Amino acid sequence: QVQLVESGGGSVQSGGSLRLSCAASGSTFRYYSVGWFRQAPGKEREGVAASNSDGSTDYAESVKGRFTISQDNAKNTLFLQMNNLKPEDTAIYYCAASRIYTGTWRLRENVYPYWGQGTQVTVAS
Repeated sequence: QVQLVESGGGSVQSGGSLRLSCAASGSTFRYYSVGWFRQAPGKEREGVAASNSDGSTDYAESVKGRFTISQDNAKNTLFLQMNNLKPEDTAIYYCAASRIYTGTWRLRENVYPYWGQGTQVTVAS
């Protein structure tokens, strides 16, 4: 079983950048499918970016070209680089992991059994 802890959230102005981190413990991260999700107030949680162990990735249309998912296997850490942030990116961001190959389902939250506690991102206009 893997434990996930996010960090790196905060408040930024529109157009700014943040890098979220998700530190994994309890298991080797490199073989997991991983993803970033977010939940804004009053909205359902949505998939933002996800990747499989073969390097395949998916991004939500709203973040394509602005967000990048990556991981440092030596440090067992997942990252989400967020550039050109917009007020609509304001949400609690969660990382998630799964031992199975999620494939085309990688942006769907119900394929991930392991979740972090979330980190708040606030983008001011």
